Amino acid sequence: MNIIVITPPLVQLNSPYPSGAYLTSFFKSLGHDCHWYDLSLELVYAIFSKEGLTKLFELSEEKALKLADKAQSEGDENTAFNIRRYISTKNNWINWIDDILLILCGKSREKEHQFLFSPYAPRGARMENFLSSMDREPSVDDVRFLCSYALADLGDYVSTVFDTEFSLIRYAEHLTVDERSFSEIEKNLDSPVMQHFYQPLLEKRFEKMPAPDMVCISIPFAGTFLPALFTARFLKKLYGDKTYLVIGGGFVNTELREVSELSLGKYIDAISYDRGYGSYKALFDSGFLQNRKNLPKPLYKLRLFGADSILPPLFEQKELEVYETNLTAQVIPDYSDIDFSLYPRVCDDKNPMHRLWNDGAWIKAYLAHGCYWHKCAFCDTQLDYVCGYRPVNVEKLYRGLLQTAREKGVYGIHFVDEALPPKFLKEFALLNARNGNPLYFWGNVRFEKAFTKDLAALLSFCGFGGASAGLEVATGDGLKVINKGVDIDSIAGACAAFKEAGILVHAYMIYGFWYDTAQTIINSMETLRQFFQAGLLDSSFWHKFVLTKNSQVFYEWTKGQHDDLNPVLPKASKSIFANNNLHFKGEDKYQKFGPPLENALSSWMHGQALDRKVTKWFDFPVPPPTVAKDFMEKAIARYEERNSRKIDFSENKKLYWLGSILVETEASVYSWIYLQEEFAKKLTRPLVELLKKLSPLSSIEDYDKAFESIKKSPEMQKQIQGLHNIGLVFV
Repeated sequence: MNIIVITPPLVQLNSPYPSGAYLTSFFKSLGHDCHWYDLSLELVYAIFSKEGLTKLFELSEEKALKLADKAQSEGDENTAFNIRRYISTKNNWINWIDDILLILCGKSREKEHQFLFSPYAPRGARMENFLSSMDREPSVDDVRFLCSYALADLGDYVSTVFDTEFSLIRYAEHLTVDERSFSEIEKNLDSPVMQHFYQPLLEKRFEKMPAPDMVCISIPFAGTFLPALFTARFLKKLYGDKTYLVIGGGFVNTELREVSELSLGKYIDAISYDRGYGSYKALFDSGFLQNRKNLPKPLYKLRLFGADSILPPLFEQKELEVYETNLTAQVIPDYSDIDFSLYPRVCDDKNPMHRLWNDGAWIKAYLAHGCYWHKCAFCDTQLDYVCGYRPVNVEKLYRGLLQTAREKGVYGIHFVDEALPPKFLKEFALLNARNGNPLYFWGNVRFEKAFTKDLAALLSFCGFGGASAGLEVATGDGLKVINKGVDIDSIAGACAAFKEAGILVHAYMIYGFWYDTAQTIINSMETLRQFFQAGLLDSSFWHKFVLTKNSQVFYEWTKGQHDDLNPVLPKASKSIFANNNLHFKGEDKYQKFGPPLENALSSWMHGQALDRKVTKWFDFPVPPPTVAKDFMEKAIARYEERNSRKIDFSENKKLYWLGSILVETEASVYSWIYLQEEFAKKLTRPLVELLKKLSPLSSIEDYDKAFESIKKSPEMQKQIQGLHNIGLVFV
């Protein structure tokens, strides 16, 4: 079969979304001809190019000037000036836009000088705010920031005067997350960006292409659904019944799990749920694609749309569940259709963890599908992407990613796991070291006691550079209520271990839980402040709690638990298309806490106002925190105490030497560098030779021989104790 996989607009600018890579690999493994098109990236270039901006200004100039006149008549001189400036300097924007994108892709270094210093380069409000906020003269090293803000300025113009649904990384998101019927969503299909930019893109890409046997549109987020629907409508009209059209992806898995909207069948033929491997196997094996006159019997995780009926899926089928489990371990993402050099690396924040997210064309993959904990109250624990924990074959994945890195010239890996399993993360790290540490990698973890000081140091040595994780509730009681499975000490210990090892750390926070009070939010905020003050976090983000139909807490509520939770269930008469998000009584009570929490966090992430009392951030009365002022200080002291214990050679752990080359400075005295510090000790020559072979960079054979020698020598074990935490780790 000839299969096309599509990523619809709009997703993160700097990297391709990985679902396309996994589906492409899967289809090819079955012997099908498959190609993946990232239409999100293509739409960015369709708009933000010389040709695109010329068209944009032609279509919008008249409306823009009217909006400027209106703003001026209402006394908004600033808006009027900015809109008119876009029109007045449109030729500058048109002439510069291709270079702006080239600079963001790491090219055209010479033009960076001109873009900064030329008085004829375009300027917008965001660019000027960036320049005026600097406490020094800007240099050419600031130009990628300037270009990022230039792109954002143009995005503001598009959303203000041309298409209000537009955003650089999402499109018409609110239409699919609000309580709307499918017909209301349909009414917005022919929006300006879709009609004037996306339609011509689709025509250019597909009109001369022979009809594929199947098209799979992966819809990861709500902000990609409307463009996905537009894509499906276009392809249906173009190819008709020659092509079988299926949608799937994260948004579909959560929001359209029970969809019964028959009119969706005008656009698609089927919905594939969860990983897709089992559903597509069931579809291929059924023979239905060869004879589509009548719907077959129900198929595994595949909802089929007929002329006047919908065939719901089977969500359980043992044979195909085993098939998916086995396949999940083996599939290596296929990026052969992707040109990473075309992805803009935007820099919109100087925070190092935020830079990690956006400033790099990361190869995305996972070490395990699902979450190995999958018990948090707020998570969709009833769905496969959380509860379907399936680890991969780590060695096979490493070989595949290393090959992709060498072919594409991109050596950064972003693991998109729900939570990286420490065991498999360590295995991947050691494989990287034994291959000379060519890859730099980061991803989402759980802040737990498994991430010791020793393990963090080893991971850092082997290329692990960033950890993001859910802290959610920075109070002991709160962590218990949401069933996080960790305590504050474990979280503080993991953060401290990562930071000591030079690993960037990000924490996700949540406020507005069903049980929250002003006191619990303030306490969580104070603990978070202490995390930043202690240098345990680089960045964080506050989310407002959203109750979902597939969450653990809602499931438990249906079983008679959580009397303090009062969901507001949709009326049976109301037709809601996307139905995973639920309302609950009191959910708006703490909405007002959002801006103060975000303002404080923005300052803390940039090292500012860390000593300011948390209550001072609010313009309404809040209670003082009941968290002790030395709460985090004591947690760190306990972390240090745990790491001062001696090595116990009876434990099933291994030794690794992470220090630099041992240099003899005087008779039997050796010095080395570890974590940028110099150390020196008196050591025997035989031990020095063994330590060299304990490096993660050593071959397995050399390492095993050295480790066994130390295990057999009590004398060497005594010397080893003095090297722990100053170059030697035990994991």
